[in-house]
Amino acid sequence: MLAAPIPPPLTLGDRRRPGWRAWALITPMVAWLLLFVIVPTAILFVYSFCERDEVGGVIFHFTWENYQRVLDPVYLLIFARSVGYAGLTTIICVIVGYPVAYYIARATEERRNRLLLLVMVPFWTSFLIRTYAWITILKQEGLLNGLLQSMHVTTGPLSLLYTPTAVVIGLVYAYLPFMILPIYGSAEKLDNALIEAAYDLGAGPLRAFSAVIVPLTMPGIAAGTLLVFVPAIGMFAITDLMGGAKVPMIGNVIQNQFLQARDWPFGAALGVVFMLMFAVTYGILQSRLARPKS
Repeated sequence: MLAAPIPPPLTLGDRRRPGWRAWALITPMVAWLLLFVIVPTAILFVYSFCERDEVGGVIFHFTWENYQRVLDPVYLLIFARSVGYAGLTTIICVIVGYPVAYYIARATEERRNRLLLLVMVPFWTSFLIRTYAWITILKQEGLLNGLLQSMHVTTGPLSLLYTPTAVVIGLVYAYLPFMILPIYGSAEKLDNALIEAAYDLGAGPLRAFSAVIVPLTMPGIAAGTLLVFVPAIGMFAITDLMGGAKVPMIGNVIQNQFLQARDWPFGAALGVVFMLMFAVTYGILQSRLARPKS
């Protein structure tokens, strides 16, 4: 019996072009990106090269002065402080969130669902309400100071509120779920056979963790780092409420330039620099993930 002839492979010209249904599906996404991402970013970029008049208006006259002001030591110090606080927040979130995420991934299905629910419960509450709850806990007459004094750990109230410590606590609490969930997604996909193979080859728990578990969950760590580090740099609500005017970050400076100082060109220049910082951070993480492993 003769076999049926094999049809020739389809060429690029033979492939059917996307129909109206495909365009109907993609048009809303493209319109959303164009309207809420590309156009505002372009306006911000144009404003960063403009000048400010006496009443806070924008003069469309090309100048580099705004970017020269960004290089002022005062603003460079604020950028460095913002990166430091965001970096410390990210490190704490990794240290705290990794064991939690790994435990959830290894738990039974019933317990896993309950633990994931506990992680996501804070999202059901207003962000401001959660921040004010921490203010109530950390203030001098708050719950924490009362507990420490009742246990005779301290002789007087600690000044925790309106300090860098309070800001970092608020940032960690706000962004910890954004670290737990991506790591959980990577840890859930771990193949137990690889971990058992490491034990069979003589690796101890620490060796198996560092050589097998951590590399396999690195995509989740990288995703969590992006979701925590970048928003933490630009956060201004927590620094306003829990840090007062004593702990300004770059988000506070940008907010003040647009709403109080009415210097939109300089605020736009700060925003452009902030976006460049995000792009550099994203590029570094992507290059590390794409690096071939020996």
